Amino acid sequence: MASRGAIETSKLKQNLEEQLDRLMQQLQDLEECREELDADEYEETKKETLEQLSEFNDSLKKIMSGNMTLIDELSGMQLAIQAAISQAFKTPEVIRMFAKKQPGQLRTRLAEMDRDLMVGKLGRDLYTQQKGEILTALRKLGEKLTPDDETFLSANAGAALSQFERVSSDLGSGDKVFALASVEVEKSKQ
Repeated sequence: MASRGAIETSKLKQNLEEQLDRLMQQLQDLEECREELDADEYEETKKETLEQLSEFNDSLKKIMSGNMTLIDELSGMQLAIQAAISQAFKTPEVIRMFAKKQPGQLRTRLAEMDRDLMVGKLGRDLYTQQKGEILTALRKLGEKLTPDDETFLSANAGAALSQFERVSSDLGSGDKVFALASVEVEKSKQ
């Protein structure tokens, strides 16, 4: 037992990341197949996935309250789950990169979106929504935004993104994040 729980902690973290990846992939697949499903199937599947995210969120809350060594590593996952549940982020790909703390990949995705907008491959509304999500994620990851990006975010951040930003501004206030997530889960169930 020389590892003092390090191996167990690592395995737990890996399992949690895999669970989060699976749920985010499920949301992404659902969005990609939306046209192939009728409205009831889509809504039911989305509701089930959000319920699974809520259960996963509850599990994280229990782990975090009992194991202080995992708090920093789990905070990013917790915020990603909260964002997915609250629907602040509509793009599972952005949620996944945010949860895995991948600012480089977020910036690459942003550059791809800029290119796609210029060649007409991406509509302005979708571009605005996803750029807002990516810039918010980058800011939450502590990345420096350009003045142009800050201006864009101020002008285009929706209410859900603004609410996510306000509540999650203090990573140490996990109870506030969970409180908002719980409220949003209840709203989505109604």
